[in-house]
Amino acid sequence: MTMKMPDPAAGRSPDSADNINPTLKDRAREELHNYLLIAGYLYVCFGVALIYKSALLQQEGVNFLPHGLAAIKALILGKFVLLGEAAGIGSRLRVSSVAMAVTFKTLMFFLFLVLLSVAEELVAGRIHGKPFAATLADFERSSVRMLVSESLLLLVILIPLITAKEISRYLGPGGLRGLLFGKNAPDRR
Repeated sequence: MTMKMPDPAAGRSPDSADNINPTLKDRAREELHNYLLIAGYLYVCFGVALIYKSALLQQEGVNFLPHGLAAIKALILGKFVLLGEAAGIGSRLRVSSVAMAVTFKTLMFFLFLVLLSVAEELVAGRIHGKPFAATLADFERSSVRMLVSESLLLLVILIPLITAKEISRYLGPGGLRGLLFGKNAPDRR
């Protein structure tokens, strides 16, 4: 069974005409709210991964728990996600189900975030006085297993994020929130 993705503009009532042209302040508030939700989610995910890594390293006698690293990484990748959304990554896809939209968007965002993360490392290296070649050499010296595992972790973290966003888009404004928290949720008795 395939499900057609709804047109977000379809089904608007005359009462929602004020939502069509939000003010700059409303848009900024919505963007900040969206950013904080994404960055918060990423912080929790990265924080748990770092706690796990710390526990493994502690067994080997290495003390490691950089609390700020998870926050910084979450803030940067959260902004990258918003940039990807603003650029319309995956929004032009015509798919017949939410599952297909989630799959394609997750893969596209994954590639986008990996590319931006590499670019960020190159720029950070340059700011610290390293030439691009030296930064790339650092990448080459890094464990391939570590780079692959971090990339796969990012992919796994993106799946629920993109899934929630796609289901929310499918249900329309406030639909997912209502479904999760009982406001305007359909009666399932």
